[in-house]
Amino acid sequence: MLATILVFVAMWAVVQITRLNVFNAFDSIGQALEDIDLTDYVFKELREEPKVDDRIVLVNIGNLDRRGIAEQIQIISKYNPRLIGLDIFFDCKTGLRDTINCPQLKDTFGNLMLSNAIREAGNVVLVTKVLQADTLLPEDKFDSLRRSDPDFREFALAEGFANLDTEAAYQDDVKTCREFHPVLDVNSNPHYAFGVQLAMLYDSTAASKIFDRGNETEVVNYRGNVVDFLGTTNYPQLFFTIDVDDVMTENFDPALFKDKIVIMGYLGAYLGDPSWSDKFYTPLNKKLAGKANPDMFGAVVHANILAMILNQDYVEEMEEWQEIPMAIILCFLNVALFAWIHTNLPDWYDGITKLLQLLQLILYSLIMVEIFYLFSYKLNITLTLGAVALVGDVYEIYVGVVKNVYRKIRDKLTFTPKEETVLTPINPEEP
Repeated sequence: MLATILVFVAMWAVVQITRLNVFNAFDSIGQALEDIDLTDYVFKELREEPKVDDRIVLVNIGNLDRRGIAEQIQIISKYNPRLIGLDIFFDCKTGLRDTINCPQLKDTFGNLMLSNAIREAGNVVLVTKVLQADTLLPEDKFDSLRRSDPDFREFALAEGFANLDTEAAYQDDVKTCREFHPVLDVNSNPHYAFGVQLAMLYDSTAASKIFDRGNETEVVNYRGNVVDFLGTTNYPQLFFTIDVDDVMTENFDPALFKDKIVIMGYLGAYLGDPSWSDKFYTPLNKKLAGKANPDMFGAVVHANILAMILNQDYVEEMEEWQEIPMAIILCFLNVALFAWIHTNLPDWYDGITKLLQLLQLILYSLIMVEIFYLFSYKLNITLTLGAVALVGDVYEIYVGVVKNVYRKIRDKLTFTPKEETVLTPINPEEP
């Protein structure tokens, strides 16, 4: 038990040292691998080719101004879609409402066109962004929203936040998205994610399941991308996608939009544009490590979330309270086995234990990948892998250092009274 505890203390020490970033300059491999998840291999290689989800249509807004987006909404509305989701803000980002700091205000007629198009459509869902105006708030608390201007949102059917969970420090930083929050509290009021809001309006019964699960975050069960001319992912097109010019010229099948959920967002200046704007790394990326190019636009991430909810195709994930006991039990069994080997096969100890560690690391990783592939269940085995990797060397430290130090301290602290010496006379008759 003491050796097992020492293994977890060693893991904690390694994590603390790593956080100091003192070795970053020498650790190019580590930095390239830091955003890898073993389950990425399932997304990338093992899953079968997905079928096109014909309930969702993606429309590229390209570099259109508000007038152009208004025209797109008017054209699409003629074909009776169920919902139109706009993954773009119509506001003055700086907060200064003048034509110098907010040039969008110059086109008064274009703004009127957009407002009127949203009103006439009657089924438009806009995006918001949850924010922390008070920087002292905890990480998971929010007190404000970035929203489109009142001229547009007053005619919208609903709003949903477009925030996606990444480690990015700012918008143009490298963004890897694996999870999202279905709902967040803003000043104690629930606010729903963009994909969740669209699902609620399209199929409330299917959408209710995500709330029944009660998870603070959900893993995005990616199934596919839009048409990928650059080959950044292994997945073919999952959603029908219409480019800017095709919408403007109405170069599409009239039945394409009828009763569908249309998500309008930036997919590059044109389909196939290698732009990095509003683009994320996902598990579908062809390169697991040292990724060169992000592979999915934000609008497509929202479409994957929406499809997951409508299909009730969720990823189950091991809870932390399950991960910790599993790691402790497997570590304890390893310590017991290594102790037996150390006592009974001392000459073979190093070779056998290193081989056992290597085999276990490979076995647990394969089990994790296979379970995710078969059951969409994500085993969290980071602690277990860390314990297995350290247990052999830590046990040697325990036997060679800790036990010896303990014995010396114990001997010093333990008082043993000296025995009295009894003198025996040579001549028994003498006193």
